[in-house]
Amino acid sequence: MQMQMHVVNHVLAVGSIQLTGVASASILQIGDTEEITLISMFDTPPESVIVGPIAPLDEPQGASRAEGEADVFKKETIEKLEEQGL
Repeated sequence: MQMQMHVVNHVLAVGSIQLTGVASASILQIGDTEEITLISMFDTPPESVIVGPIAPLDEPQGASRAEGEADVFKKETIEKLEEQGL
């Protein structure tokens, strides 16, 4: 299978970037690339694979103030109940 993609960035300027981590199956690309070849090799028996973070990552800035889906759902539910006078 082959995927062809054409992107025109014209002027691309990256002043700075702050990155906590990139997963082992991900790529962070800034700038031009003519070709990316994806290769996967796995010679370890499945029972010996440990799934989890490779290294402990610091908590991102503002994580304590971040809202997840559950928080948003709870907030919306409370607002709807208050609108109904319950």
